[in-house]
Amino acid sequence: MYRDTGRNLVLALKHGDRQEIAQPAGLWMANAIKGLVPEQALIAPVPLHWQRMIQRRYNQSALLAKALAERSGLSWAPDLLQRHRRTRRLDGMDRETRYRTLQDAMRVHPRRRHRLIGRPVLLVDDVMTTGATLSAATQACLDAGSGPVSVVTLARAVKDA
Repeated sequence: MYRDTGRNLVLALKHGDRQEIAQPAGLWMANAIKGLVPEQALIAPVPLHWQRMIQRRYNQSALLAKALAERSGLSWAPDLLQRHRRTRRLDGMDRETRYRTLQDAMRVHPRRRHRLIGRPVLLVDDVMTTGATLSAATQACLDAGSGPVSVVTLARAVKDA
């Protein structure tokens, strides 16, 4: 869950330059998907817009996707998806605003489309809050002709009961 230690791990990876967290996280994620994802699935990270990538210096989702691919033996495509439209930060937005903000913000890289035609895709992200980001990425894959799309995240935000 995205609170306490889980939140600290995600934030350290995402904003604290603790890239080494991706390796054990990749193992955790590989164990979580074992037996659930077809062997021919293509792993793809949720992309950052190029301007945000310059600010952060790395895409934490790509680090997780690479570690997951190494641990699971599945193929990966680090640049399968592009975030071609810059969006403002999603922090503090409600569900509806997040979905509206991300609508048509992602697409499949035109030179990578051939890799996903009819093929299952496994999207990787660091944290799932409302699902808006993963929904936008999923829609981009499906629109480009992928097979079924699954998702895995390091953490999941939950509402307190």
